Amino acid sequence: MRYEPITERSLCAARAAVLGIFFLSGFGFASWAVRIPAVQERLGLGEGLLGVALLSMAAGSLVSMPLAGWLVPRLGSRPVVGATALASYLALPLLALAPSLALLIAALAFAGASAGSLDVSMNAQAVAVEKEHGRPIMSSFHAAFSLGGLAGAAAGGAVASLGIGVMPHLAGVAVLSVASLVLAYRLMLQDDGGEGGGPAFARPTRALAGLGVISFCVLLGEGAMADWSAVYLKGTLETGPGLAAAGFAAFSAAMVAGRLFGDQLTARFGPVALVRAGAAVSAVGLGVSLAIAHPASALVGFGCAGLGFSVIFPVALSAAGWAKGASTGPAIAAVATAGYFGFLVGPPSIGFVAESMGLGVALYIVVVLSATIVVLAGSVRRGYAKLGKRG
Repeated sequence: MRYEPITERSLCAARAAVLGIFFLSGFGFASWAVRIPAVQERLGLGEGLLGVALLSMAAGSLVSMPLAGWLVPRLGSRPVVGATALASYLALPLLALAPSLALLIAALAFAGASAGSLDVSMNAQAVAVEKEHGRPIMSSFHAAFSLGGLAGAAAGGAVASLGIGVMPHLAGVAVLSVASLVLAYRLMLQDDGGEGGGPAFARPTRALAGLGVISFCVLLGEGAMADWSAVYLKGTLETGPGLAAAGFAAFSAAMVAGRLFGDQLTARFGPVALVRAGAAVSAVGLGVSLAIAHPASALVGFGCAGLGFSVIFPVALSAAGWAKGASTGPAIAAVATAGYFGFLVGPPSIGFVAESMGLGVALYIVVVLSATIVVLAGSVRRGYAKLGKRG
């Protein structure tokens, strides 16, 4: 992909703009995540039906990501980010308006499609900025996403505790996000989509396959924390709505802490060691907390999962963006799509297991997949080879 010449000042501005987009994406997603129990209660959904509804969100993402990967090298990441971010923000009020399970599924599918395509395009923009810097900075963008998730979870928990309805809450988030997008869009890197003749899909190399499996495992885990942490605390451990929201807040806070230092740790210890250690922290911490089955231990366990997962997906995406012989947009789309396939099978799998064995048992799926990442961590080395030479 070719880029217009940029100055150091404009590069800093572009980085700040992309940080803002990642923050808004996390804030909006967390705002929805902490209101899932309220929507579940209003529509009278059991855990199984809720899992089916959440499946549509992942399905929408899965369908849209390859399309975004095809559009990015043709149009440039900037216009794709602008269009998909706008759609993602406007989808939030639709989730609150849905009066039935069928319409909730439709709204979730649209929200998932817009969020999934935004995920691909904003990561492509982030890789473009990282390439200009010539050193690892991807973790900082995902730190902004996690910081947005923390802020959205905290604000959502406070709003829920005050008894404010889901609709005014999500509508307010949408308005603020659209206004912020207008400011950020003007500062983003203006790539020209110079790979217009490139392939629509990335060639399935060994490196991309390994990165895809890692992304599958980690995003299933992240999705489980977002979709089920509040339900686990409120339903299984019988906490109030405010403390239930604290589960995802603890996860997001730990993600922020890990990602704020992720770039420095990647440069110092290498991506393989960092991914392996993070996955081990998640497996052990979450597994022990589920065995104890107490609200305090649950918060600690969700925090361990957040800390452990914090660098894994950013490292996988950056490795895909630098992978030899792969176009940035399709490569990121391939790895991200594999990750969102985790979202696709995760919600119904956990929901169905929870129906028969309890949610506490079902969440052990995340523990097993975290252990799988420990085994596959070496896949990120190949993707990072080019970055290591430059940075």
